Amino acid sequence: MENTEKMKKSTMSTVRMAQIAVSAVIIAICAWITVPLGAIPFTVQTFGFFLVTVVLGWQDGLFAILLYLLLGAVGIPVFSGMKGGIGVLFGTTGGYLIGAAAVPLLYGLMTRMLGKKMIPEALGLFLGDVVVFVFGTVWFIIVYSSTKGAVTVSDALAWCVIPFIIPDLAKLAVALVIGRRVEKALGGFAKN
Repeated sequence: MENTEKMKKSTMSTVRMAQIAVSAVIIAICAWITVPLGAIPFTVQTFGFFLVTVVLGWQDGLFAILLYLLLGAVGIPVFSGMKGGIGVLFGTTGGYLIGAAAVPLLYGLMTRMLGKKMIPEALGLFLGDVVVFVFGTVWFIIVYSSTKGAVTVSDALAWCVIPFIIPDLAKLAVALVIGRRVEKALGGFAKN
């Protein structure tokens, strides 16, 4: 009986690790997909962050995002434009990548406080995205100012936030609908 329980836990943790690894790959694939809308190309990376969080839950979603960042930091080309390396994380847009860890954290907070329903899930993803924008924009201003010259907050918002608000809201909505269906179809991965 005890060995059966140990095998069951071992299998569950192996499945869980595989789900996290596959999710990190899904985020990478989303980062490589570029949608040209006007002068600014958009990646589907944010969709990947949202989707993984909804399907896996906040804890495993966070692990998947951290694994994705680690893979990129060691040089594997998982970031947009098939880039990799620590320089990308410390570059002007690195704050948006690092800030992505806020998505599952705020998703988890909202669903724990308000229940795992559509509105709290959407609110958690939205608040996580707001933190990504704030953290990433502050990071952008600091790095850009120290490497290329002074930049105003309004310029940073015009370059890095305003063009991405509507696409991010669309990605959030699609990821929430698909993620809830996938999570349900696969037997409710998101236990956390």
